Amino acid sequence: MGSLDLPYVSSFKGGSEIFLRNVFENILKTYLRKNPTAKTIWELVQSLDNEKICYDHFTFRTLKVDGYGIDSLSSFFMDYGYKIGGGLDFPKKKLRVLWFSPPDVHVPKDGHGLGNGPLPRLVIAEVLVDELSPESQGIIRKYLKPEGGKQAVLSSTLGSLIWEKPTWTDFEQLAKESEFAAWTLIHGYTMNHLAFAVHRFKHRFSDIKFVKQHLEEKGFKLNSDGEILKVSQDGLLFQVSSISERLPVTFADGVTETIPASYIEFTQRQVLPEFKDVPHDEIKEFHRREAFELDNANHVMESTRFTTKF
Repeated sequence: MGSLDLPYVSSFKGGSEIFLRNVFENILKTYLRKNPTAKTIWELVQSLDNEKICYDHFTFRTLKVDGYGIDSLSSFFMDYGYKIGGGLDFPKKKLRVLWFSPPDVHVPKDGHGLGNGPLPRLVIAEVLVDELSPESQGIIRKYLKPEGGKQAVLSSTLGSLIWEKPTWTDFEQLAKESEFAAWTLIHGYTMNHLAFAVHRFKHRFSDIKFVKQHLEEKGFKLNSDGEILKVSQDGLLFQVSSISERLPVTFADGVTETIPASYIEFTQRQVLPEFKDVPHDEIKEFHRREAFELDNANHVMESTRFTTKF
């Protein structure tokens, strides 16, 4: 997944950059181990033209109750220099999302992956548990004991739940009101999805339209909620995501059911109009469209939809 031998170690808040990169490496390994289809796509990207991977963002889901919300994950990364970049609210889904920009680190010209490439943005969502029905709140609070969220990063690297595995009865009941909350209750802090930085690729995958076409030709199911190729209103942010594969899970009451796991995304950020004359080989990330788009994000989230087939 990339050598951790850094020719230059940046000085930034929190101490060792290598330690932070190791945390990301283990989060990624857990995600790939638990999501075979995502791993297949991840390997496909590298195999075509010997492409060097770069990541746009890593996304996580949390439950805002008793210290398990966004802060349970973000506090660790903010100690290492991550900063809040912005937020999105989804009242109908009873969700709040914050995204975080990475610290400024030295990236060599050929830097890639998590070893010495650009650090990913972080996107962390939280279900506003207090806005759910009393019944749904009761289910969530039954499993999430106060203060347990302090181990969020460890949970993400190991892929293990901090709380007891729920019963199918509780999971099914919670999903009737909030599929997002039910997904989080069973998967915990395991990474919900990663997004490749298409604009950082060097070969055919540097064009998101080719990405879409190639994945379709290979038979991968893509999220068509809205459109398969999701475009921001300003025309500068493009996103394509897969559909989460359904994997069998045995619940605490012995019931085994197939439910959506994680998915994978491709993001392309276009150069901002004011930088259109900057030579291509001099373009940096700050020359490109930053942040996220509410409508795009709302559609991308449907990659883990439980019931509707695309």
